[in-house]
Amino acid sequence: MLHLDHIPQMSSDSDSAAASAGEKLQRLIELMARLRAPDGCPWDREQNFDTIKKYTVEETYEVLDAIDRRDWNDLREELGDFILQAVFYAQMASEEGRFSFGDCLDAINEKLVRRHPHIFAVKPGDEIARTGDQVLKRWEEIKAEEKRGKAEKPNGLLDGISRAQPSLIEAQQISSKAARAGFDWENSEQVIAKLEEEIAEFREARDSGSADEMEGELGDILFTIVNLARFAKVDPEQALRRTNAKFRKRFAHLEKRLADDGGEVSGAPIERLEALWQEAKR
Repeated sequence: MLHLDHIPQMSSDSDSAAASAGEKLQRLIELMARLRAPDGCPWDREQNFDTIKKYTVEETYEVLDAIDRRDWNDLREELGDFILQAVFYAQMASEEGRFSFGDCLDAINEKLVRRHPHIFAVKPGDEIARTGDQVLKRWEEIKAEEKRGKAEKPNGLLDGISRAQPSLIEAQQISSKAARAGFDWENSEQVIAKLEEEIAEFREARDSGSADEMEGELGDILFTIVNLARFAKVDPEQALRRTNAKFRKRFAHLEKRLADDGGEVSGAPIERLEALWQEAKR
């Protein structure tokens, strides 16, 4: 097994920064333990793994929003909230005698070293991963080796992908893993042709009047678009968030222009709305 002593020693400045961060992290762990103590905060004491999950999702999206807005002060604060989620879970696990936050740090440190042999365990004659795709391929191979080492029951290729996540992200992970196994189109033109095929099938389902068929065909369209994004090396989640932000901005312009004239969106002629939309685009 690889150990952390394979990592080169940090410079004195880096070592000092790490020590400072470590002290602050320890302070956060102590604060969380105090909040969960018998005489601590009633709200924090009432929480459990299931009640905290929704806040973890919320904090994750607040981090993404701060990144999208390039608001670095806000991102600094949101990352603190994000880290708190991990400390909260670890504190509850520690109270139940399952593991500590230190155990979590040991696990991720060991995993990073183990899954980056091209950085921490290079030996003469080793084939070095030189591209991101090569690193991902080796990462998946090492994960499979780890599962075999734990004598886990063999799973299907996609069984390790969590269903408990946004469907867009799940589709991205499913298609990427299948592609790395060789189940993929040859180029983006083939994906576009598949998209056109799926759109035609959606039209047929729409004309048949079957809501169930329309749902299924629309899902096929979305899944194909995720694959098109993969070929274009575009994150579909970020692409959609960017479009959402663009739509918000243009719609706000449209509302303001109507309000300046004493009107509102509801009831405005579609021709007027389209003209203002084009104005917003310009």
